[in-house]
Amino acid sequence: MKLSHANGTSVPAKSLKERAMHALLFEMIGVLLFAPGLAWVLGQSLGKMGAMTVMISTVAMLWNMLFNAGFDRLRARYGFAMSLTVRALHAVAFEAGLIVVVVPLAAWWLSISLLEAFWLDIALLLLFLPYTMAFNWTYDKIRARITQQRQTLIV
Repeated sequence: MKLSHANGTSVPAKSLKERAMHALLFEMIGVLLFAPGLAWVLGQSLGKMGAMTVMISTVAMLWNMLFNAGFDRLRARYGFAMSLTVRALHAVAFEAGLIVVVVPLAAWWLSISLLEAFWLDIALLLLFLPYTMAFNWTYDKIRARITQQRQTLIV
């Protein structure tokens, strides 16, 4: 299966191995960027916040692979390009799906109410939404360049 980019080039669909690497990179960078600040803002130990972000990241990584596999199928079926609007919708839908699992997990781990965990999740969403868009845009650009170089070497 090949997918089209906005510039008209096509790239091969992502393998399960590549999806796992994409999700792992996304989550590792996210934890490194946000866990220290969260620990400081919430007055929690870095260890406790680090553990929570790893738990949330594990859930998010599995959701990332599942969500993006479905998204890629929709994209292949309907042939839409990854415009800024589509990227924004993609990021919002991805983050909205995490609320279902993350809110109860954060409430339990931090011993806070579901409402407090919900507000914490909204704050995390506001942090991760631009990160999600920037990471995926950068990843897609780098992937397209690498794929194009490989195709040039083969031909």
